[in-house]
Amino acid sequence: MKLSGKVAVVTGAASGMGKAIAELFAKEGAKVIVSDLNVDNARKVVEGITAKGGSAIAVATNVAIEQDVQQLIDTAVEKFGTVDILVNNAGIMDNFVPAGDITDELWEKVFAVNTTGPMRTTRKVLPIFTEKKQGVIVNIASAGGLFGSRAGAAYTASKHAVVGFTKNVGFQYAKLGIRCNAIAPGAVNTNIAASLTAPNPFGVERASIGMAINPGLGQPEDIAKVALFLASDDSSFVNGTTVTADAGWTAY
Repeated sequence: MKLSGKVAVVTGAASGMGKAIAELFAKEGAKVIVSDLNVDNARKVVEGITAKGGSAIAVATNVAIEQDVQQLIDTAVEKFGTVDILVNNAGIMDNFVPAGDITDELWEKVFAVNTTGPMRTTRKVLPIFTEKKQGVIVNIASAGGLFGSRAGAAYTASKHAVVGFTKNVGFQYAKLGIRCNAIAPGAVNTNIAASLTAPNPFGVERASIGMAINPGLGQPEDIAKVALFLASDDSSFVNGTTVTADAGWTAY
């Protein structure tokens, strides 16, 4: 098993890609902290993992709240002794709102979850990683973090920031045995669309142009396999980069 004996924290793990990542990591031998705002669904994921002989706990976490992030990592250490892998998967959409219509409230909400959340969890685990000269961070970015109009202005900017943060952490901590990479999924069949409440017509129209060249819809398990590669020793020489997983959508 590729993650035998490892302790992995996965945010946004109650559904979608986070759930698939948590389940695959547990299957590969990791002890998993299933972190999510929806703790009831997180517990269901834990039940599924333990039913198959895996080891996992659920922790209610709003990554936009510093105290929750502190408690998340502290709980992982208290329960399992350490953290070896951090997967920053929690994220929200932005209703495709273009720059001319965006509010401070929406901008700050999207950045709080998509960008500040990964910064805070990373900041919290780095002392653990640096002390033992070992650790892996996997950030879930987006094709929207590489190109200009897969979403609205806030989501696009927030995911571009995640890509930049990934590069910075990966390079700066490379000589301390720490790796930090990101995944840029294309269109994946998850429930993130639930965070779309009132899509902006102008923003949707502009973003939809590129959907015509999208080769296909991925499944959460497709992204989980990439996350496993980046979290395991199979990718020991991969650091500070973003792996695109989109069936070739952005190759056009």
